[in-house]
Amino acid sequence: MDAALFYTTITTLLEGFGLTVYISLVAIVMASIIGLAAAVMRMSKSWLPSRLAFAYSTCFRGTPLLVQLFIFYYGLGTLTFVRESPALWWVFSDGARCAILTIALNSGAYISEVLRGGLQSVPRGQIEAAKACGMPGLLRFRRIVFPLAIRQALPAYSNELVLAIKGTSLASTIAVMELTGYAKRLMSQSYVVIETFVVAGILYLAINLFLLACVHLTERWLGVSRLSTRA
Repeated sequence: MDAALFYTTITTLLEGFGLTVYISLVAIVMASIIGLAAAVMRMSKSWLPSRLAFAYSTCFRGTPLLVQLFIFYYGLGTLTFVRESPALWWVFSDGARCAILTIALNSGAYISEVLRGGLQSVPRGQIEAAKACGMPGLLRFRRIVFPLAIRQALPAYSNELVLAIKGTSLASTIAVMELTGYAKRLMSQSYVVIETFVVAGILYLAINLFLLACVHLTERWLGVSRLSTRA
């Protein structure tokens, strides 16, 4: 690849890089909230919330993300009540917003299982000790249960975040011009396949390395906090 073509490749792919980062970050935040809510519902002693969370997790983990994208974008957008609802049509009429919602729901299902495992790993004795001190349920969850659970779940949680980042590449299949979308268009124009997608892969790797670095710093901070608490 000559210098001029390399410059064109970089500048073109960077046009979609920002949208990829935007879709990734918003989807990750939404997936984390959805996953935590679903994990708490799965742990509920009430039958209905537990079954609903189980059905959601099974449905989205048991079907491919690509199929879900097609159903949400090409399927739900054709329904009359969706078109007549301003809020729903605002979501499903735009490929990027639809991709964010689909990736968030898909990743949230996996995150719910990761967090559920973390919640189940919290020692029962610590929960009982908090109850004995008269600590209310919400405060007990915020100060005891969740910090201990996230320490156990963080490695698997970071893996799901990486998978969510890579899942954004499928947004190009529903006409979203993110990083992969620009790479496919550039490939069809210049017929430079290997170099184009190597550069695109490096940009995806940069996002994931930054994300993993943030998770690693969080893990170290939680470790220091745990040592300080023990001391």
